[in-house]
Amino acid sequence: MEQYASQYARSLIEASLDPLLTISGEGKIMDMNRATAHIIGLTYNEIADSDFFEYFTEPHKAREVYQEVFEKGSVADYPLTLRHISGKLTDVLFNGSLFRDDKGEVLGVVIVARDVTDQKRKAKELTDSKEFAEKANEEAQLAKHNAQLATRKAEEAVRAKQQFLSNMSHEIRTPMNAIIGFTKVLLKTELNSKQKEYLTAIKMSGDALIVLINDILDLAKVDAGKMTFEQIPFRPELSLSAMLHLFKQKIQEKNLKLVVDYDKHIPNVLLGDPVRLHQIILNLVSNAIKFTNSGFIKVSVTLINEDNDNVTLRFSVSDTGIGIEKPKLEKIFENFQQGSSDSSRLYGGTGLGLAIVKKLVVSQGGAIQVESEINKGSTFSFTLDFLKTDKLPDAEIEMIELNGEIKKIRVLVAEDVPLNQLLMKTILDEFGFECDIAENGKIAVEKLKVNLYDVVLMDLQMPEMNGFEATEYIRNQLMLKLPVIALTADVTTVDLAKCTAAGMNDYIAKPVDERLLYSKLVTLVKQTRTSREEDTASDLSEIKGKCTDLVSLMQRTKSNPALMMEMISLYLEQTPPLVDTMKQSMKNQDWSTLYSAVHKMIPSFSIMGINHDFEVMARKVQEYASTQQQSTGISELVLQLENVCTQACKELETEYKVLKNIKV
Repeated sequence: MEQYASQYARSLIEASLDPLLTISGEGKIMDMNRATAHIIGLTYNEIADSDFFEYFTEPHKAREVYQEVFEKGSVADYPLTLRHISGKLTDVLFNGSLFRDDKGEVLGVVIVARDVTDQKRKAKELTDSKEFAEKANEEAQLAKHNAQLATRKAEEAVRAKQQFLSNMSHEIRTPMNAIIGFTKVLLKTELNSKQKEYLTAIKMSGDALIVLINDILDLAKVDAGKMTFEQIPFRPELSLSAMLHLFKQKIQEKNLKLVVDYDKHIPNVLLGDPVRLHQIILNLVSNAIKFTNSGFIKVSVTLINEDNDNVTLRFSVSDTGIGIEKPKLEKIFENFQQGSSDSSRLYGGTGLGLAIVKKLVVSQGGAIQVESEINKGSTFSFTLDFLKTDKLPDAEIEMIELNGEIKKIRVLVAEDVPLNQLLMKTILDEFGFECDIAENGKIAVEKLKVNLYDVVLMDLQMPEMNGFEATEYIRNQLMLKLPVIALTADVTTVDLAKCTAAGMNDYIAKPVDERLLYSKLVTLVKQTRTSREEDTASDLSEIKGKCTDLVSLMQRTKSNPALMMEMISLYLEQTPPLVDTMKQSMKNQDWSTLYSAVHKMIPSFSIMGINHDFEVMARKVQEYASTQQQSTGISELVLQLENVCTQACKELETEYKVLKNIKV
């Protein structure tokens, strides 16, 4: 009977899901149930006679409550945390009481550790939910408005996030412009000390920022439906080759082999968004290289369907890397997910790249899939539809050779970031163009008042005066017609209508495409100079009419005939010699004498009522004589000044005779 009672008691103890232990007066474990062994992760024999306190995260607290049992006889619901050998933690409520022998002598303590991990988690979740609800309902009047308030706050949060990203986009991509730009500079030159300096800047800034920033910004745009997809002509084979070239050094560093399998049946030119296609493939190839330490990377493009108007292409990126666990394959395209728990620690990254890839593919009507096997590699493949076209890509505009009429182009760059100033100066120097820097729109306007430029590269966001304000001032106050090209760091949201309304001729996105920049600069300058030559011819024909207006002279002399005759006489006396001097000094390239002659001519234009445009021409000639930095069109301006002054003399001789008769 005694044996039966003992077995019955043991069965009851083992039936408990909570740990039950008996502890000796010295703190050693005397006995326990299976739940105790399970929650600690050791066997019965490993636990028996071990120190009871070492299994808690805070042994000193366990010892204190143990001692309290001896002092009070029992303890109830004291919170402690048990540690599994794997590190897993279990929250328990410690309940203990003394147990004695038949004589009443204390033998030790009986412990029941009730597992409250789930209960505690649920309680915390409930508490957190209550706190969140209370905060969300602070301004709510009725319970039925709670859902509306939560929705409104969510919408406001999305709008605030988008506004923040819109504001930050320029500031973030501006240094990216410099990083990528200097990379292009280095690729075209042999390494020297300056290039090593650039390389250091690229490594420090580019590697740390470009992937993270682009991922976060682009993911937000896709989520908000702000991502736009262009339909422009591009050459897929050339585009793919140029993009893969970016990985050449990294692939060589890891001793990998790059295999490219491109279907030659694919049309040479397609309509689509090459930038977003680059982004998708770049993410996939970058991942393949990151997670592959030996073997190869294979990029395949296959034509899987074609009709009169469309083609469907399958793009595949395969590697012989570490592979992805099957349970992870379903979640690999979710935000902040990586192939294994160690991936972020070992390889870095945000876990956003594949999420963006999927959203970019799906947003264009495509589909993406992945196949992988641990330690054998992975294959990511996606399909996209493209329109067929006969048009040529804009990016294929060849570098235009400067003809005899365009020997130099003088560019004013309005840019407030020093690194980007240096980058633009470096690029323009390589083009053989002259470059002047203005730190903001206000300085750009002041420089345009006194200097001659062929074109302005105008950053949109600058202190003092932004690009829009500066361009409006150039058009409406300075009345200048030179081309203004906007520089924008966020081409997907740039307000092109606002650029046009301000008077800008074109825009170019940062990071700057050097070939596109060169093409736009030369094309716009050629157009402007052709137009200016036509205007010059038109002006030369117009001055065959009357070019002087004596209203100004009458105002200055209060219509006094004698004084008017005296001033006209002085003009007729000094102007022909000044014109001869101007012509001869231009011919002799005597810039000092040219400057002096034109300087003396300028005040007479306003006095004799000669059109203000001729005064502007004279100041441009004067500026050139001072700096010799811009020769284009100066000879034509000198000829035009000669013609207008000659005609003015003829008209004033007639006026002089009329005034003389009046005086008589």
